[in-house]
Amino acid sequence: MAAVDSFHLLYREVAKSCQSHVEVLTVIGACYVTWKGLRTLYECCSLFQLHVTPCLIRRTSLTKQYGEWAVVTGATEGIGKAYAEELARKGLNVILIGGNKEKLQVVSQSIAKTHRVKTSFIEADFNKGREVYPPIKEALADVNIGILVNSAEYLEYPQRATEVLEDKLWEIIDVNVAAATIMVHIVVPGMVQRKKGAIVNVCCCSCCRSASQMAMYSASKVYLDAFSLKLQSELSPKGIFVQSLIPLCVATNCTTSIKVVHRLPFLVPAPETYARHAVRTLGVSTRTTGYWVHSIEFLAAQWIPSWMYLFLGRFLCSSNL
Repeated sequence: MAAVDSFHLLYREVAKSCQSHVEVLTVIGACYVTWKGLRTLYECCSLFQLHVTPCLIRRTSLTKQYGEWAVVTGATEGIGKAYAEELARKGLNVILIGGNKEKLQVVSQSIAKTHRVKTSFIEADFNKGREVYPPIKEALADVNIGILVNSAEYLEYPQRATEVLEDKLWEIIDVNVAAATIMVHIVVPGMVQRKKGAIVNVCCCSCCRSASQMAMYSASKVYLDAFSLKLQSELSPKGIFVQSLIPLCVATNCTTSIKVVHRLPFLVPAPETYARHAVRTLGVSTRTTGYWVHSIEFLAAQWIPSWMYLFLGRFLCSSNL
């Protein structure tokens, strides 16, 4: 009998303790859901302000806000070329930098003829390292550069870190890391002197979430993202705006064989469409995807566990070949 009473007493204590723990966990869960809800609401409001407000409010022209000349690296194709064309459409003169002289001439002449702005180009292969920068510095010495767009990149196709050749590692470092860093070092003194200017560093979504078998490439984009944020903090008091532009999938030559381009084309804008939206965020957001659909994707990805994100990435971004 005493044993039964002891058991009942123990049962009541355990039940009371469990009930107390459930109440505590309920409060914690409610607080977490409320916090997540408020954060999502804030992100939605920010998304609206970033992508809708610029369409409703007439802004100061980019030439008055930053200057008459823009420099774009990686300007012969993809996002770089489209961004240069969009800046020209806004009335800026552009200087194109790339490694292929023939392509640079074609793009330069096309922009000048279409948008009636001044254009020039500098042939520079960033893979060659330090030797390419003195000619660039000399060519830009007397130009009042208002906007610098660092779009040049070396794209590493999925490989394990142990399989990446040493030459490819140096190309990733020279193009994805060193080029943007040195170009900023070249143009910033003039911007500081004029107390205005803008720098756009084109990163990649892999700088925010893990990318399967692309450790080296992703790490280089993490550097560029962090570099942009630190520069913004340092240069904003001097009147210079710095943006980390983080596109998701864009329909370039490098993505034509990727499943998502064909399965979900509304998620993959043409470079021209992407650039038109991205330029609208210039001076508005220091860190953005640049495109409203990508911003929604990016927001949704915050709720997805890393393992699921990697699985979806492998499924959608695998080749059709």
